[in-house]
This record gives sequence, C-alpha cells and structure tokens, in this order.
Amino acid sequence: MTEYGRGPGTEPWHPEDPLYGDAGWGAQAAHAGQQYPYGGQPQHPQYDGWSQDQQPHYGGQQYPQYDGQGQQHFDPQQTGQHPHPQQHQGGWDATGTHGHVPYAADPGDPYGQHPVAYGAEQPDLYGTEDAYPPPQPPGHRDPQGDDEPPLPPEDDTTPRPERRGKGRKPVKSKKGRTGCALMVVVLVFGGGLGGVAYFGYQFYKNRFAPAPDYAGSGNGETVTVEIPKGAVGADIGRKLKEAGVVQSIDAFVSAQLANPKGKSLQDGVYTLQKHMSAASAVELMLSPKSRNNLIIAEGSRNAAVYALIDKRLKLANGTTQKVAAKEYKSLGLPAWALNHPGLKDPLEGFLFPSSYAVGKDQKPKDVLKAMVGRANDKYTALGLDKKASEVGLDSPWQLLTAASLVQAEGKTHDDFRKMAEVIYNRLKPDNTETNQLLQFDSTYNYLKGASNIHISEKEINGDRSPYNTYTNKGLPPGPIGNPGDEALNAALSPTHDGWMYFVATDGMNKTEFARTNAEFEKLKDKFNASSGN
Repeated sequence: MTEYGRGPGTEPWHPEDPLYGDAGWGAQAAHAGQQYPYGGQPQHPQYDGWSQDQQPHYGGQQYPQYDGQGQQHFDPQQTGQHPHPQQHQGGWDATGTHGHVPYAADPGDPYGQHPVAYGAEQPDLYGTEDAYPPPQPPGHRDPQGDDEPPLPPEDDTTPRPERRGKGRKPVKSKKGRTGCALMVVVLVFGGGLGGVAYFGYQFYKNRFAPAPDYAGSGNGETVTVEIPKGAVGADIGRKLKEAGVVQSIDAFVSAQLANPKGKSLQDGVYTLQKHMSAASAVELMLSPKSRNNLIIAEGSRNAAVYALIDKRLKLANGTTQKVAAKEYKSLGLPAWALNHPGLKDPLEGFLFPSSYAVGKDQKPKDVLKAMVGRANDKYTALGLDKKASEVGLDSPWQLLTAASLVQAEGKTHDDFRKMAEVIYNRLKPDNTETNQLLQFDSTYNYLKGASNIHISEKEINGDRSPYNTYTNKGLPPGPIGNPGDEALNAALSPTHDGWMYFVATDGMNKTEFARTNAEFEKLKDKFNASSGN
C-alpha cells in the first residue's frame, strides 16, 4: 500500500471550526432540511492542503453523525474519508435521498479512477462501480491481509448511496489489479527479451554459425544440373540447392572457396547426386566424370561440330548441318560476317570452342545460336571490328580468317605469334618470296575435308578452288575452322622478326621458321628426311 505523509499546511482544524466543538452544534440549524448521504455527514471545504474528501483523523476519535431523521449515531466504519454528496438539480427529495445523478470523474485524475498525488484533489470513488463498500483511508489494511474493506454490521440501518448499473458486481481487489498489471509487464518485458534473444540468435547464426550442409557424398539418387554461362559461386550454389544437391548456398560457396581449384568451375551440364556435402559436390564437379557438356575443341571445323550435336541430341546424321545451312542468317551473325561469296559454310568460325550445356530436349537451332552468341561475345570483347587495320587487313572477317589459319597451322602455342607474322608478311604487296601466295596445306585440306600433309604438287597445282592458296593469292574466302583464344590473340599481336617460311620438320609437333627461301629449303630437306621421302 502507498504510504501518505503529512505535507505542508496540514495542521488540525481550529477548535472553533463551525462544524466542530460547541459552535458546531449551534450551527446545526444552518444545515436543517439538508439530507446527507451515508450517515448525514456534511461536505467540508478544503483546508490547508486537505481535499474535500479527506479530514484529519485525531487518534481514532469518532465524531457524531446524524441520519436523515436528525438522530445522532456513530458510524463504526468512519475512516476519515467522506464521499462527495451530489445535490440534485431540484434539491433533495422528501425522502431524504438524492436523485440518481451520474458522478463525473475527477478532473484531477486523467484516468478517471486512479489516485492522484498527495495534496491534490481526490477522485470520487462513488462515481465508479467500485464505490461500495466505502473506500478505506491510505495506509489501512484488513487484519487478514485482504485489501477489500469489511462489510457494515447487519443491524446498521444507515442509508447507502445507490449503485449505478444492474446487480452487484464483486469488488475487484487492488491486489488482483496489481497482479494483473505485473503479469502484463512481465509478459511484455519477457516477450521483448524473447524477441531480442531470437533475433540475436538469428544474427549470430547468419554471421558466425556454419551454414547448413549435408554429410557424405550423396544419397544415391542422381540428378542432372545445368549451370548457365556466366554463373559464379552463389549462382551455381543456387542451382544445386534447387536441384536438391546441396543443403544451402552458403555451404557451397564456402566449399568452393576452400578448394584450390574451386574457381575453375565452368558452365555446363553436371551429373551429381542429391544430398551431397558441399565439399563433395565441388570435388565431383571438378572431375570430368561429372561433366556432361558438349565440348568444342579449338580449331574444330563446323562439320565435326554438327556431328557432335546430332549425337548429343540423338538425331540422324546431317540434321544439324541442314538446319545450319537453312537458318544461318537468323542465328545472330554480325553484319560483317554476312554476304561473302564462295564460302563453303557461312557459319565457319562462329561455333566458338568452349563447353556447352546441351540437354536432350534442346533443338539444333538453339544449340547453334548459343555457340554463335558465344563467338560474338568473344569477338566483340577482342575488338576484331576495330583492330584489323592495325595488322594490315581490310576487315574483321579477314582477321578472323587469319586467326583460323594460325590455329590450323600452328603445332604449339609458341608457334602462334610467329605463324601470324608469316601470314601477314606473305600478304604484303612487296612480297617477292612467295608473291602474295600463302601456300598453306590447311586451306586445301579444309576444302577437301581432309587432314593430309602429304599433298603432291601436281594435285595442288591442278585445283583452282578459292580455298587453294597455292593457286590463289591472298586469304581464302573465309575461316577454315573455329580459332580459340590464343590463336585470336596471336593474330592481333604477331611477332616482328621477319619470318616468311615454316616447316613441321618432324611432321607432327615441331615447327621451325625461316626468313629466306634458302633457309626454307634446308628445313624442307629436314622434313623429307624425317618422313622418309
């Protein structure tokens, strides 16, 4: 219970107060005809800090009260607090009781029912459902520890103010209300702590706890996953998670970063198992055993690529080649690659060597379009359309054709830049060594669909096809294969050492270069000796 102290201005009332002492009885006539509820106690004005509802209680002394008939009696429940009698607009009725006038809430209490600070105006508890039994003074407690005030004696005939509403409701104890309030505070505070704890746990789990991950190398159920071009760690992890291979994207990314070869993962079609640990999934994807891609090798001719597509899609031989011949203009070729006369295959040079995810449900046109798109991306990135003039060529088409020759004639990657210089030196108008003739066996073999290095001069000299660079000056009509990155870069950056000739002296992998015809004849003799000619 709140304990109320005595504030300033709380001295007892003066004995000559008209309501007390002898003067009080003489002043009774002034109140004649007025009826006071609850024991006839008159309403008192406020003195020195005491409110209208509070009177000093002098050592438990009880003062006489008068009922509606003017009979003196003592109220055993008098506690020093008195209700506010409200006067009806028409005065008190003849029965000594007042009309049912609603009791407004105390304006000093913004909540209408809660006690206010000491010294302030107190609320009218008779204007609420808790008005009966009468309120107890501050500091009063029932001997049994119950805050509910005791009921009046059965023989007490003192009139009581009537309650509003129907029926009598049980009085709510302050202990109950306080307990409910405490319960609400505990629930709110506890809920707040629970929420903080939950979000704290989520933050910790997301930032520090290991990502969810399966254990082992899979559950035995195989699944095919297609990783699109340009996919990186999180993208690959998302595809694997969607297929049920790994449990979380974060686990896969962590495993990929932990693997020294993890960054080398490429796009393609992989055959994996469901419920694999992220580390085992990365390991398997790095193995050729999991790859189910269509691999196009550097230097592959289109005829070989078409056959691979037919086999992958389980189509009749020649199906993809027919589609290419019919649909090549709608596959995305750049403008500089169109309308060249004398071509054996308009798509040659645009089925870029790489790894392609080719599913069994795809169409040949879709596969070809993906390859042309990959080539376009590469050629745009290298700037073929802008750099041809830097190496003495007229167009990006000629530059691509030269790169395909570098790829076809070079035996090792160390040969490529020297081979590019040979091509450009032989194309020069002032070339008196070969008179602008390339004299490459690779162009003639492309025309024939062969790979023969032993071609007689009679056979070559008797063919006037534009792909025969022994009988036709300059470059062939177009590329003779699909060059890779190194051949393209070599075509863009040749050596400048004066190389004019080359011979594969061992007939297989070793290429040697010469600047003059005399040096060339020596290399030729070396070749004939190694090949038994």
